[in-house]
Amino acid sequence: MGGKRRQPSLAQLRAFAAVAEHLHFRDAAAALGMSQPALSGAVSALEETLGVTLLERTTRKVLLSPAGERLAVRAGAVLEEVRALLAEAEAVRAPFTGALRLGVIPTVAPYLLPTVLRLVHDRYPDLDLQVHEEQTASLLDGLTAGRLDLLLLAVPLAIPGVVELPLYDEDFVLVTPLDEPLGGRAGIAREALRELNLLLLDEGHCLRDQALDICREAGRELRGAGRGASATGGGRREGAPVTTTAAGLATLVQLVAGGLGCTLLPRTAVQVETSRSDRLLTGVFAEPAPSRRIALAMRAGAARGAEYRELADALREALRPLPVRVLGADA
Repeated sequence: MGGKRRQPSLAQLRAFAAVAEHLHFRDAAAALGMSQPALSGAVSALEETLGVTLLERTTRKVLLSPAGERLAVRAGAVLEEVRALLAEAEAVRAPFTGALRLGVIPTVAPYLLPTVLRLVHDRYPDLDLQVHEEQTASLLDGLTAGRLDLLLLAVPLAIPGVVELPLYDEDFVLVTPLDEPLGGRAGIAREALRELNLLLLDEGHCLRDQALDICREAGRELRGAGRGASATGGGRREGAPVTTTAAGLATLVQLVAGGLGCTLLPRTAVQVETSRSDRLLTGVFAEPAPSRRIALAMRAGAARGAEYRELADALREALRPLPVRVLGADA
């Protein structure tokens, strides 16, 4: 009988996974905090252990071999399982300690993070909260790949393997320039959106899609908009074409202050964004006002799922002073 076959080490797998991600030894070594010779040696040792060539090395770049392409996926899965094992052990040993990688969408981050950070600081001082602000698609990729642990974003998502923990509903309000007749009014009918020169966010923002859906529900045909339109401009005409874009709510509100049109803002953003200009008015829609729902989202079966549910309960209480309708855990 032959001798027992050697097993690859976690250090070797981490080195290979880093090179497979960066396709550059220097960048991979920097990501792992090790020297290039040590990294190269770990990958060579893995190749020797497995008996296959994983990388094609040239003087200019590093490429994955066909075997490397296949085994990089396996190596990533093994390392993710190891991370999950360590996270579960950590959760059992001491809840609310260690790192928690929280992803937040840009239309929530500036307005809720002060509440979230204060809660974590006061109630969970040993928790290392790491915040990542990204758009929804990137956040979901990060959650499913294990790069992120928990998300704070708009729902529903309806994605298999992702559990939503609803936090609150909030209404949208209409923000207008001073010369808009609807500016400052209460009881605005949704149908008014059919004729407004409405400015929305760039593609990739879920808030843009929500605003477009609100416009469609109001009976507005957004010509050329699809779900990816950024703005409807060009005067008071139904189905006006896309003309103006904005990457964030701060820019969007300044465009409104400059007289380019109107926009929809979630209530949590109103105080922060409208306080920068005295050339804005805020109008309130008739009930039921258009709204969005914000939730935490986690992987189904997450090792720290009980902690995340407890965090959601604590966060609901902390959010009560904000202009939102806090939801129960079973909403």
